[in-house]
Amino acid sequence: MRRQIAEARRLVVKVGSALVTNNGQGLDSRFIADCARQIAALHDEGRQVLLVSSGAIAAGMQRLGWTERPHAMHDLQAAAAVGQMGLAQAYETTFLEHGLKAAQILLTHEDLADRTRYLNARSTLHALLDLGVVPIINENDTVVTDEIKFGDNDTLGALVANLVEAEALVILTDQKGLYNADPRQDASATLISEGRADDRSFEAMAGGAGSGISKGGMITKVRAAQRAARSGAHTLIVSGRVENSLLAAAHGDAIGTLLYAAESPLAARKQWLADHLQLAGSLTLDAGAVRALADGRSLLAVGVKNVEGEFQRGAAVSCRSPEGQEVARGLVNYSSSEARRIAGHGTQDIEALLGYIDSAELIHRDNLVLL
Repeated sequence: MRRQIAEARRLVVKVGSALVTNNGQGLDSRFIADCARQIAALHDEGRQVLLVSSGAIAAGMQRLGWTERPHAMHDLQAAAAVGQMGLAQAYETTFLEHGLKAAQILLTHEDLADRTRYLNARSTLHALLDLGVVPIINENDTVVTDEIKFGDNDTLGALVANLVEAEALVILTDQKGLYNADPRQDASATLISEGRADDRSFEAMAGGAGSGISKGGMITKVRAAQRAARSGAHTLIVSGRVENSLLAAAHGDAIGTLLYAAESPLAARKQWLADHLQLAGSLTLDAGAVRALADGRSLLAVGVKNVEGEFQRGAAVSCRSPEGQEVARGLVNYSSSEARRIAGHGTQDIEALLGYIDSAELIHRDNLVLL
């Protein structure tokens, strides 16, 4: 499993408030610079890295002179607004020193619950990665409310891993990993090297809240690993205070705690597509398109003869042979009305027909499963 981490081409790295702000004393420029250095090294290896960073509220508290995390939502939002400025500037400066551009992405739960906004966020992140930019992602604490907040950035890290189909989620924290008991209270507690992410016994071992600065704790990291595993991503929980710990984790070294997914990212995603989606419509294909899918290729609009049902971009649809037999299903990149307009046409015609082109494929092969 650690070898799979070492071979992963796309990783999500989550860093907590305690690290970014040196336990609430203000932005830790030394840690941020070191984090950027390690991510730059991974970029040099040809790997894509997305950074989920806490710290806006904690940084804002320090700038405002607050020593305790406030409870009122408007105070938390104000602290986030103040702190996010410094956080973004710190990352921008340090990544530029390594010749890398950074981009700020602020998300709420609503952004990922709404299918259209989910796909927009996904497209933006993929475009940034293709451009060699490092996305710096945080919860949009300036507008968040109790009803829509993620609650902690461990959860956000897992959701981002699902969103971009990352192979691994690396959570940098101020602990060495998951122990079988609280090491602060039990001297005999031992570090768990690895285990399955869906092993529910780890939740009992991880019980306990975070610090006064951080929102989460080890329990949120265990649950984040469970969530990340749903798309096949493995999770590593390692100490961000150990020199080069991110590089060591990404290279498969035996550090921290590995909570691994039972299936590969692609296998888990295909299973989800096959078993857990209600179909919003169907596409009737010509014989050539059916053969192309069987050969592992994407579905192009030119191979579609008929579109049935009313659906939005991102909906799950059935793909049928000319005889009406379901041969595949997948997530479509265009709405039903758009699909009808481009059906039977080549990719080069899409922009002229619709006024824009979002994707060359009607259904990408990574979002399609054969039946």
